[in-house]
Amino acid sequence: MIAKLLFFFFLMISSLNADDVQARPTESSYHLGEGMKVASLPLYLGGYFSLDYRNMQGENRYRLDDIALLSYGNYNRFSYMAELEYKSFYVVNENKGKYTTTRDDSLHTERLYVNYAVDENYNFRVGKYSTQAGFWNLLPINVLRDTTSVPMSTNIIFPKFTTGVLLSYKSYNDASLNMDVMIQNNRDLDAVYNNYKMDEHYGVGIGYEKDNLAVKFNFGLFDGLFANSRSQNLYYYMASFKYTTEKIELMGEVGSQKTSQVYTTKYAGYLQGAYHFTQEHTGVLRLESYDDRSLATKEDIAIFGYSYRPLYPVSLKAEYQFHSIHKNNQTMFSISVLF
Repeated sequence: MIAKLLFFFFLMISSLNADDVQARPTESSYHLGEGMKVASLPLYLGGYFSLDYRNMQGENRYRLDDIALLSYGNYNRFSYMAELEYKSFYVVNENKGKYTTTRDDSLHTERLYVNYAVDENYNFRVGKYSTQAGFWNLLPINVLRDTTSVPMSTNIIFPKFTTGVLLSYKSYNDASLNMDVMIQNNRDLDAVYNNYKMDEHYGVGIGYEKDNLAVKFNFGLFDGLFANSRSQNLYYYMASFKYTTEKIELMGEVGSQKTSQVYTTKYAGYLQGAYHFTQEHTGVLRLESYDDRSLATKEDIAIFGYSYRPLYPVSLKAEYQFHSIHKNNQTMFSISVLF
């Protein structure tokens, strides 16, 4: 039902101002990373892609990973985002001179939502969107992050995407107070493209920002659907912070997940520091730790990374990961472009 409503909305908003296409000159200028404006319609088209390489335990993996198409725009109080993506589109693994190739040409719906700005403080969203937990999960595009890899905590604590409604509030004073409520009581628009299968998710976030510092607390409940057709309510809690200056960015998140009786993830978190030597060059250190009872895995990780941006929408990244489970030590390189 939500997908049909969103599709109808996109058709409607794309037709707005259509009569003005001939009357007004088109905007032909294009800037890398901003997408291409379609005539005078409230419509931009863009996308991104990423290539990466990993070496772990002597095995080399070469991957054409994200290939995404983006469409976005706004009209009066309405705005929208549509993001369709190929994931692990083409993968080559090499081990002791033997090569194996896999390909996934399934086009997934990563984000598809409509926003309505009630006023300068309140916003209403409906569709599939990034779960508003912490700070890292709000940057789903590889090129915008400082490392190729993502923290384990963003994969095991909460669902990465929510399909439903989002109600948010933000104040604009010397200090900013942010609150949001997520409600899902339906199937995912693309159940395959999420770290949890679920048909129910309720979450609350409370944030505070002043000067260079932002802190956030998230609480949620979702109905996890597992391979044995078993359904189980899972609760999660998360605390996050971000401190940003011209040269330094510090960011950290820690959370846990549990059933009504036991912890499925006792804790999972990270602390990351990024130092911007120049606008193009950034050094990164991230420390992670997690104790996941459902995976029967407890691990500490240290990641040293370097990012080079010849242009902001173009990112070349390298990192080395030290794991307390030594067989997981790995080297990664990636190239990603937002266009």
